[in-house]
Amino acid sequence: MIDYRQSSMVDVAFDLMTKKKKPVDFYKLWQEVSEIKGFDEEQKDENESLFYTNITLDGRFITVGENRWDLRSRHKFDEVHIDMNDIYADDEDDSSEDEADDGLVEDDYN
Repeated sequence: MIDYRQSSMVDVAFDLMTKKKKPVDFYKLWQEVSEIKGFDEEQKDENESLFYTNITLDGRFITVGENRWDLRSRHKFDEVHIDMNDIYADDEDDSSEDEADDGLVEDDYN
């Protein structure tokens, strides 16, 4: 059995997820990780948001909706890829509405 005391929370979660065959609810995954790490109730409360942030930023995990998480490697690229051009195009459309007709943007200092 692996000693998880020195492992990061996301590494423990990754190891757990490799053994599972389908997406897992965040709270169920967190419960398992915190049990394996031996957290008491105070440590669980202190580390839950940090764990959520870490799996969000870790490229090995993806959210599949309704706060369920899975490993990115189990999904096709097209299912998990976000086209950044679409996001930037939306931002440009929104910002053009904020500009005045003369091309000047008003600021808070005038």
